[in-house]
Amino acid sequence: MDKEIEIQAAVFRRLLAHLDSRKDVQNIELMNLAGFCRNCFSKWTVNEAEKLGVKVDIDTAHQEIYGMPYSEWKEKHQLPATEEQKEKFNSLNKK
Repeated sequence: MDKEIEIQAAVFRRLLAHLDSRKDVQNIELMNLAGFCRNCFSKWTVNEAEKLGVKVDIDTAHQEIYGMPYSEWKEKHQLPATEEQKEKFNSLNKK
């Protein structure tokens, strides 16, 4: 079981590194295509830590996922969502 957790952790770190290398891929695009984004990982981190009795605030989780404060990442890499992206997001989240 220990190796399984190590493997899963390594895969997750690899996924985060991949997302970090693809800053051109916007969160809304990820949400529209896959139903999750970098922010979801941050929220999941907080939720799963809480289940284990560990306090992790959202800013710390964002720092871990984005590799920098979320506000800095947004300023450097996040583009405004297009109307088409917003419409798709809204239509997918009405279900």
